[in-house]
Amino acid sequence: MSPVALLAKASMKREAMVVFGVIAILFLLPVIAMTSVTNIGALADSNVQLYTGPVSTTDTYIYGYCTYWAALRRQEVGEPIPNTWGDAHTWDDYARLAHYTVDHTPAKDSIMQTDTGKLGHVAFVESVNPDGTWTISEMNYKGWDETDNRTLTAADAQNYNFIH
Repeated sequence: MSPVALLAKASMKREAMVVFGVIAILFLLPVIAMTSVTNIGALADSNVQLYTGPVSTTDTYIYGYCTYWAALRRQEVGEPIPNTWGDAHTWDDYARLAHYTVDHTPAKDSIMQTDTGKLGHVAFVESVNPDGTWTISEMNYKGWDETDNRTLTAADAQNYNFIH
């Protein structure tokens, strides 16, 4: 094969590799984007599920986040909170300003709140057991738009604020 023919063949291989690379990127980008907003590992956890319930028209917190879930659960039990409390780390401050009780005592239907992390976190207290353990439901703790339940110890309560 002549040198010119070899160069032409090598050029075609490079072009084919470029085309293959572009096609691969076009197919991989959506997969990469989806994994950046979904905790795939958490989906294998039987305690975690994507929220598929109705979307509230009166809960103006951002869907998929902990604040949306806590406000939605309060609406569901007939004790709505204002839609103006902002990110989770400010909920205890706004609750005090609005004359809600804020303490370190979990109670059924109260909101658990912490300033930990960049934006804080809130959850809904589903129950308090006679031994002092308490169970919360929450969204976006393990992954965006994922709900889960956790049971915490009586001693853990000192690390959180509870909005009543």
